[in-house]
Order: sequence, then structure tokens, then C-alpha cells
Amino acid sequence: MRSHLLNDTTAEQYRRSVTEGVERVAARIATTDRPFTGVAVDALSRRIDGIDLDRPLRDTAAVLDELEDVYLRDAVYFHHPRYLAHLNCPVVIPALLGEAVLSAVNSSLDTWDQSAGGTLIERKLIDWTTARIGLGPAADGVFTSGGTQSNLQALLLAREEAKAESLADLRIFASEVSHFSVKKSAKLLGLGPDAVVPVPVDHDKRLQSVALARELERCVRDGLVPMAVVATAGTTDFGSIDPLPEIAGLCEQYGVWMHVDAAYGCGLLASLKYRDRIAGIERADSVTVDYHKSFFQPVSSSAVLVRDAATLRHATYHAEYLNPRRMVQERIPNQVDKSLQTTRRFDALKLWTTLRVMGADGIGELFDEVCDLAAEGWKLLAADPRFDVVVEPSLSTLVFRHVPAAVTDPAEIDRANLYARKALFASGDAVVAGTKVAGRHYLKFTLLNPETTPADIAAVLDLIAGHAEQYLGDSLDRAS
Repeated sequence: MRSHLLNDTTAEQYRRSVTEGVERVAARIATTDRPFTGVAVDALSRRIDGIDLDRPLRDTAAVLDELEDVYLRDAVYFHHPRYLAHLNCPVVIPALLGEAVLSAVNSSLDTWDQSAGGTLIERKLIDWTTARIGLGPAADGVFTSGGTQSNLQALLLAREEAKAESLADLRIFASEVSHFSVKKSAKLLGLGPDAVVPVPVDHDKRLQSVALARELERCVRDGLVPMAVVATAGTTDFGSIDPLPEIAGLCEQYGVWMHVDAAYGCGLLASLKYRDRIAGIERADSVTVDYHKSFFQPVSSSAVLVRDAATLRHATYHAEYLNPRRMVQERIPNQVDKSLQTTRRFDALKLWTTLRVMGADGIGELFDEVCDLAAEGWKLLAADPRFDVVVEPSLSTLVFRHVPAAVTDPAEIDRANLYARKALFASGDAVVAGTKVAGRHYLKFTLLNPETTPADIAAVLDLIAGHAEQYLGDSLDRAS
């Protein structure tokens, strides 16, 4: 079995195997005409359940044939212009080059003696990102697995910086449409069920700064401790951006940690047209960015950035076998001192190869295109009497629902939209997401593919309306 280990004697075998795999994937992507095949869970489960993992195929070609049957043929392909669902982006080729290199070398970014140049490359990218944000010369950060982990680490630092006699006294303030990881993080950090205070949003789904001021005042008056305010720069459901300058002013007034969850909106850091939409982010104490959302990177590629590098000490633990204290004295740069993770992939390399090939402007142009596309999509929806669109986009998300003229029952309209989404997914013609607004079911386009066109949006809207009307017609037939 040693013949399968990558080393100096198997390098040519590695080249052949990976080339064969790349050719299969390239052929599949080149011929994919729908974002999904519509395969049912039961059908795919039967195929996978029938595989005996204790009986290897022992042949790369046979494994790729099997993979075609159980995965590649029925995968959900984000590169297709009619995949309009979640915060998944098509990936840029330079990042895939980085992915191929980092997987083969398999550096671990926890300590210098496991990564060497990888440590310095990650640090350089952290410095590049903090400079783009404007956090100042004392800033630092570390790559993470995703926005949830980044938010958790930021709130851990905020908790440790807060001055409270009891964890039960701590409060986190976030808009009522903030990411679920805020509440999840509070629970993981040992805070009480009432620790996260939801702040109302305005018509544009932006946190109301007046309401935040009221909640902060109440918190202090009640003898509690405001631990952090989480401002969102790109909510998952609406792409809305909270009023960062006003929030920063309130955080400074009350001495509260300001965290900006820019997992989605971080693409504006490279934007050539819309950078001003996140003005005020430079006043944050910590920021979450997800390069694997709006920098067109493969999963995973995220980071948490902080204004004051010293606050990262709250995540530092020393182990004699890994990062003994003498390494600090010897100025050996260990990233594990900043991270919640120990073993960690060299995900930074993907962003490095992207920037070295495309440059930041190249990324920014792509993100600007999807923001422009969303503006066009909003115009289509606003002018179409078949649909109700919730809010004009700040980024690239559109939330809407089909509103048949002949139906007045909101529950029936809900059912029609749910059916339309499910039927569309089963057809494989397009993939859209869903959410709730004021208790009612809505559909959602998350536009992160510059190859998607207004014509694609119009065609998918027609498909949605067709499925919804079919449901309502069938419903009438059943009632009669």
C-alpha cells in the first residue's frame, strides 16, 4: 500500500491520477446544462448505501466512474447561471491552483515548523485585509473555517474584554435579522438564553440605531453589562448593511466591543464602485470576512480580524509539544497562538494565488457585477405584478414571493411559493432559496455568479410563476 503515498517515487503516479480527476471534473462542468439533476434523496441514498467500503475498487478510473454515479452527475453546481439560492459562489481558477498545491503539500498552519512560508503568506494576507478595512497598525487576525467560527472567536474576545462579575450579566446586541451564529456563539460561550438582545430593523432590514441606543441605555440602567454589538454588513436573508458609523458611535459612547459580521459584504473591500457602502467598518474592534462568499474562493476561506492584536491572547494556550512559551521569546511566528483551531489547512494560499494572478481589482469587478445584476433583478421584480419584492438590494440578494391576483388567503400563497420552490428544485432547471418575512414564506435569489444575466432571472421568475399557478390550479381542482 506504500505505492499510494505521495513521495519522490510516486510523483508521476500522483500527476496521472490528479490529471485524470481534473479531466473528469472539467468534462462534467463543460457539459452541465442545469444546476441540478433533480435526483431524489431516496434514489441517491440507494446508490450510496449499496457501496461496500470494505471492498476497494483498486483502480483510479473505476473510482472515478463510481464517483460520477454517486456524486458528480447529481451535484449541485454553483457555476451554473441559474443556481440562485444560497451564499455559494462560483470559484476562480487561480484559487483552484492554490487548492491543488496546498492539498498536495498538506502544510498545517498551526506552527512554524509545520508550515514555514505558509505562516508568512497567511500573515501577509491578514495584513492586506486589515489594511483594506482600515483597522490600523496594531491590527491582526487569523484564517478560520468560516463565518460561524470567525463570529465565535470575535465574541470570545469580546467576552474576555468585558468587565463583568458574572457571565449572566453580559449582553450581546444584534439586529433581529443577524446571522444565527450570534446566538449559537452566545450559548457556546456559556452565556444565558437572554444574552442576545434582538434589535429591530427598519424597512430596509437595517438595524435601527435609535432602537440600539434605547437597548444599550436599558441594559446599563438594569445593572447589566453590554458585552458586544454585532453589526452586519450583508445579512444572509437580505444583504442589508447596518448603519456602521452610527453603531460605532454608540459603541464608543458605551465602551462596547463592536464586531462587524462582513462574511457576505466583505466583497466590497475590493469593490471599485460600492466601497462606500461599508464606511464605518474601520471603527470596528473585530471583523468577520468570508473570502469563500464574495471573493470567489473555494470553501473554506474565512478570517477574523481585530483592531488590537493583543486581544488575540484570549485564544492562546501553550503546550510544550507544540508552542512552548520559549517560542514567543525567540520570536518564532506560530499561528496557533491566535486560533481556536490547532491543525489547520493552508487555505490562505488560495487567496494568495488569486491576488497574484487577478489582483484585488479583478475580484472587485466580479463582485460589482453581481451587485449590478441584483439592481437589475430588483427592477424586474418591482415592475412585475406577479411578485412582491421586499427590499431594494444593498448587495446581491433579492427576497420576493409570487402573489397570484386571484388568491387572497396568505396561507394559500405561502403554500404556492413553497410548492414552486420544491418543484423547481425537483426539475433541476434552477435552484432558489427560501426564507420567512413577518411569518410568511418568501423566495430568495442570492446572486453571486457574474455569468447570470437579467434574462436568466426573468426566465426563472417565469418558471416560479408557472409552478405556483399549477399548484393553485390543482388546489382548485381538489377543492371542487
